[in-house]
Amino acid sequence: MLIQVVHSHPLVDSYNHALFRTIVETLSRRHEVIATDLDREQFSPAMTEAERRSYFAGPYDETAVSRLVGQLRRVDGIIFCFPHWWFSMPAMLKGYFDRVWAPGTAFAHDLSGGRIKPLLTNIRLFGVVTTYGSPWWLTRFVMQDPGRKVLFRALKPMCGRQVRSFYLAHYDMDRSTPASRTAFTERVRTRISEL
Repeated sequence: MLIQVVHSHPLVDSYNHALFRTIVETLSRRHEVIATDLDREQFSPAMTEAERRSYFAGPYDETAVSRLVGQLRRVDGIIFCFPHWWFSMPAMLKGYFDRVWAPGTAFAHDLSGGRIKPLLTNIRLFGVVTTYGSPWWLTRFVMQDPGRKVLFRALKPMCGRQVRSFYLAHYDMDRSTPASRTAFTERVRTRISEL
């Protein structure tokens, strides 16, 4: 399989970046990997005027993100690795979805009927490896896990019905320990090695 790993974190010495390296290294043993580090690539999360003007009027102007669009159209699987801040993805990753998962690539508009048709049916694997500063109970019960809902209710359906998925999260990072981080890294390595 050709699997893209999309990462967003500004610090290369962060735990999250170490998770990204673990995913890429583990995948590389059995699969072809496209490692996409949005921060190191200095991806601009802000949608351009041309992109927004063409969003509904089509065709979508993908000129500035054509390399990423081309990769997305080719891959068999995609894994996102990022932290949740304020119970949501970093702005860099949100901008990636806004600009790259656009009409003509991720979906087709049926504006008259108010529906969209998934176009990323090439993607058979949709994975997430993430961290939260808050404990699991606050994330799930109090905040109702908005970040996970966006990923699995809005983005994953663009991949079609047959996509396999997984979601691995290290909660309570604000009080994590070397032992909890090591255990989660091993959990990630094990799950990725099974792909």
